[in-house]
Parts: sequence; C-alpha cells; structure tokens
Amino acid sequence: MWQALRNELHPKGLELVTVGLDTLGGAGCREFIERAKPEHPSLIDQHHVLAELFGVVNIPSSVWIDERGMIVRPAEPAPAPARGPDSLPGLQLPDDGPARFAAIKAEAVKIKKDIVAYHAALRDWLDKGAESRFALSPDEVVARSRPRDQAKAMGHAHFQLASQLEIDGHHDAAVQHFREAHRLVPDSWTFRRQAWSLEKVGDGPLARFWQGPSDDAPQAWPYEGDWVSDVRKIGAENYNEPFKP
Repeated sequence: MWQALRNELHPKGLELVTVGLDTLGGAGCREFIERAKPEHPSLIDQHHVLAELFGVVNIPSSVWIDERGMIVRPAEPAPAPARGPDSLPGLQLPDDGPARFAAIKAEAVKIKKDIVAYHAALRDWLDKGAESRFALSPDEVVARSRPRDQAKAMGHAHFQLASQLEIDGHHDAAVQHFREAHRLVPDSWTFRRQAWSLEKVGDGPLARFWQGPSDDAPQAWPYEGDWVSDVRKIGAENYNEPFKP
C-alpha cells in the first residue's frame, strides 16, 4: 500500500521513508519489509530514537518534511491508503483462534481512521507546496508538537535502557525499565506495544500479536495493562487522535 502510494506520488517530488520501531532489530517487522520489496528507504529503529526525536506515540504516524528539510507537519496518525486489488496481504488474525484474538479484532474495527481526509491533504501539499493550507507555519508546528518535561525525558531514558537490556538478553531486567517508561510516558502506545510484543505467549507467527496475558496463566503477565484492556479503557474510537487540517 505505501509502496504503491510512493510510486504514484514520487514523480511529484515525494520520497517516502518508512521506519519500523522494533527493539529486536527486525524480528517483528523485517518479514513484512522484505515481502513488500520497498523501493524507498526502509529503516529499523531498535531504540525508538525516531519516537523520541519526533514525538511519535502511536503507529502508523507520519512527519511531513519539505525540500528545505523543515518540518511542516509534526508527528500525527497516518492511516495507510485503502488497499488495492494488488496490495500485499497482511497477516490476518484467524477467525477460529483464541478468544483474545477475537477481542483484538472487535476493538480494532472500532478504531477511527481519516483515510480520505489525510491522503487528500497529502496530495494538496504536493500540488501546492508551502501554499497548501495543510503546510503549517513553524509556530504551528511547535504548538502541535508534544512538549517533553523531565518525567518524559526520564521515561525515554528508561525505554532506551530497557531496549538495550533486551537486545543483550537480559529480559527480566528490561521489563522493570519498560514498566517505568510506561509509567512516566503514559500516552505512548509505541512504548507499551513494544514491551508487550516481547512477551512470548504461545508459539507461531501470531505470538507477537497476543499483546496481553495468557488465558491459562494471566498471573504471569508482567505489565499492569495490555492492548485489549487499555483500548477498552479509553475507548477504541479514541485510540488515534483525529486528523486536524
């Protein structure tokens, strides 16, 4: 989907750079990257540095950067283009899988995505450049960016330490720092989802999509929240921020 969009809009000057936030260096997203055979730069960020620098709190998100290297829209939800008939099929959760997968699918379909509005805005910017009403001024970019106080800065430090501990094979120690990152940066779904995906629940390619405690041993789950519980708490319709022109 993104590859098709890039190929369509590249003649107008768009270059797409995709970044997978993946502590394990591609174990979660490399398969999808390789299957898509992207013609644009496609990177993997083990320590979520992009999230730290640009204020990404959920995925997929985008940052618009103009030809001068200036940010004209800070990080915001970026819904993928509508699937075409030749788009790469994603990994689907089975209809006859565990009850948890049914719960994930039930919440996921409620998540709001402003696909038409977002992609119309993107095309308007490519056509009109700085004259587009969707290209924000520097003051507007700053106003929409997420400020970082000392607590959030410390939360990012805990997350990076947790990532390195996980990379080095110290999972139990990593969990403690992931938990602290979640406490200090509670609005970051990327922090939560990354930690949850590292917990091995079951076997097979869908294990990383479990994102919560096992039905058989819920007491073994090391985190206070999980994807289904946390989404239900805030309401799936509030999972993404609405697109703001």
